[in-house]
This record gives sequence, structure tokens and C-alpha cells, in this order.
Amino acid sequence: MDQNILDGIKKIEKEVGKLSNAQKILLTTDGSVTTILDVIRGHVKIETLEQKFVNADLEMARLLNIEVGDTVNYRVVVIETEEPLIYAISLIAVERLENDFKEDLIRADIPIGRILRKHNIESRREIKSVYFEDQSPEISKIFKIDSPMLTRTYNIIHNDESLIWLKETFPYTHFRE
Repeated sequence: MDQNILDGIKKIEKEVGKLSNAQKILLTTDGSVTTILDVIRGHVKIETLEQKFVNADLEMARLLNIEVGDTVNYRVVVIETEEPLIYAISLIAVERLENDFKEDLIRADIPIGRILRKHNIESRREIKSVYFEDQSPEISKIFKIDSPMLTRTYNIIHNDESLIWLKETFPYTHFRE
């Protein structure tokens, strides 16, 4: 495992508190979080809060290794069962998508991991960072608790190109058991 990721875990534990094994797995997995959540909490679903096509700004272009102005699908979702589990933002390089994949993505109610599996897209996840942050007002309204947020960012790589950049975050109080 990348030393930066291990350092991120150590920093979280020093400043926020000890992490459970489930929290560590969710922060560091290079597999599908959806599958892990299905096992931990039962079948999860997606609530899409926002989805739109935008022209990549400088930051989006840097994160996805695309040109400024290229089309990006900006998507904000909550992965949930009866309660919100994870808040996720994704940036997707639209020009790198196959049409069937794009159609499922636009439907917005299918987790990205399931779309990748459905279309047999060979990919890998490259964890970029693991850290904690304070809740934003939007996240406070969703989770309705006061807790630091455990956060990770990663890219989904397909054909040696960044297809998707994701940021997933959940309250420190979740997945403690």
C-alpha cells in the first residue's frame, strides 16, 4: 500500500480517533465500495443529488488528465440503505466513455461499480488521498450528525487513462462496529 495512504490513516487516527477495520477498508480499498457496503449493510441504492455535463475547468482537467473545455459528467450522490452511508462526488471524462456505459451513467440510479461490472469494463482504482475534513453545510443536512468526515479520493483507470475521479466521504461515527 502507498505510504501516503498509510500516513493518511495514521494522521486520522492521531487527530480524530482510532479507526475500525471497516473504516480502514472503506478508505483504502482498490475494489468496489458498493460491493463492500452491500456486504456490511445490505443492498445499497443511489440517490442522485446533482448530475450535469460541464466543460472541464483547470482543476477537473488536471484530475482527469484531459483538456480544459472537454466535457465532464459532474455527479453528486448519496449511497444509502435506510440511512445515508457515503456522500460521493464524481467527475467522468465523457469522451472516454462507450455509449452503453454513458446511457447507464446518465440514468443516475446505478452505482459506478455496478456499471463497470455490467459492461465488463476492465479498470483499476488508484487511491490518491485519505484524510478527514469538517462537514460542509450540505453534508450536515444529509447525515444530520456532528462528526468529522473520513474522506478519500481516487481515480478509476481504464486503458491507462483516467476515466473517473471520485471523492467519497462518510462520518467518523459510521462503520464503527
